[in-house]
Amino acid sequence: MPRATLSLDLPEQVWVSALSSQYPDAEFTVLAAMPSGDAGVGLVEVTAADIEPIVTTIDGYESVTSVTILEAQADRALVQFETTEPLLIRSLSEAGIPLELPITIVDGEVTVELTASREKLSELGALLEQFGIPFDLVSITQSIDTQTLLTDEQYDLLETAVERGYYDTPRTSTLTELAEAVGLAKSTTSEKLHRAEGKVIKEFVSTEDESA
Repeated sequence: MPRATLSLDLPEQVWVSALSSQYPDAEFTVLAAMPSGDAGVGLVEVTAADIEPIVTTIDGYESVTSVTILEAQADRALVQFETTEPLLIRSLSEAGIPLELPITIVDGEVTVELTASREKLSELGALLEQFGIPFDLVSITQSIDTQTLLTDEQYDLLETAVERGYYDTPRTSTLTELAEAVGLAKSTTSEKLHRAEGKVIKEFVSTEDESA
């Protein structure tokens, strides 16, 4: 499953973007967020040298319909809010991609990491453009889930081979020693290793082709 890192410039109508741009040295860390009908609710931790003027400004935004200060200190505050402009959450929700939290917004910018199919990532890109959210694709990687690709027996065998140094260069475990460790005949161990290795290599090659 592809894992993408996106850097986004949040539009000014998103209150946290406008506020973080007004206070560029402050950090707004979203700890929880979810859509609620056409609105969105969330929990954000604000950190800054002087927190008071920041938190007292939040409820002045038209898109913020509810603000509750759960905790406040001189340089940190925990704020629960409801907004009518949850553009990022709405984009991810419509694309069927969960938002991986926490995310930190500084000066109107945020970096998010997402795990989704290429089709859903493409759909998200179209939605972000539709909502006027500029973004840059920082990176995209393809991972291989060996635990679902292999049977439990194959996974355990490969794991044991790795742990015993069978794949080290030079090898610190022979096939005979590995077979004795797993309680199988040498020929059986060789065959099972070959099948497991084949699955992993084929999957790796196919994912590399997809990302090319």
